[in-house]
Amino acid sequence: MNIKATVNKASLFHEKYIFFDFDGVIKESVAVKTGAFVSLFHMFGGDIAIRIKQHHEENGGISRYEKIPLYLGWAGQETSSCEVNKYLYKFSKLVKQEVIQSNWVPGILSYLEKQSESKTFFVITATPQEEIEEIINVLEIKKYFEEIIGAPIKKTFAVKEVLDKYLIDVDNAVMVGDSSTDYDAAIMNNIKFILRKTKLNQRLQKKLQCKMITDFNNG
Repeated sequence: MNIKATVNKASLFHEKYIFFDFDGVIKESVAVKTGAFVSLFHMFGGDIAIRIKQHHEENGGISRYEKIPLYLGWAGQETSSCEVNKYLYKFSKLVKQEVIQSNWVPGILSYLEKQSESKTFFVITATPQEEIEEIINVLEIKKYFEEIIGAPIKKTFAVKEVLDKYLIDVDNAVMVGDSSTDYDAAIMNNIKFILRKTKLNQRLQKKLQCKMITDFNNG
């Protein structure tokens, strides 16, 4: 698939089927989760906290189900299911309300409202299923999305599941994300990818040759 690099927003939204990541694409909530990970693990020392912060920011699309066992291992702690579940619970308690209260990505609400009748939207996120459904219900935006799929289903499989279920032509589908995981989910399913540029994915911006946007204004 040949994706030409451009920042011309007028050409970005021709596809009928649009897959959205959530953190960093719908809500400015990546930093909220960075802070939560650092808060959970700061007791194990500054070096561990810095390593975790860097890893999370560079791998925003990876689920906490994968990150927490990894970070516990870095901290020299046991990674039993009991211990992992304890940290998963703590993490959820830290972030849920802050995600709800975080800023919207500029232009996203207007875009969803204006385009929802002519396009079909899906949310594909690493946030756990129950949690993302609760967040979206509180935000009152569920009406815009045909389906919402969260962890533990990996994004690549979630996109494939939706494409197969709705018999979607891949040429008429696009994924909007802010991480390499989102990009991989798109490429593995042969659909186009649009990178939402943030301060945290500047390395990815330099690496990828794909369409990029900073917001959804004029989309």
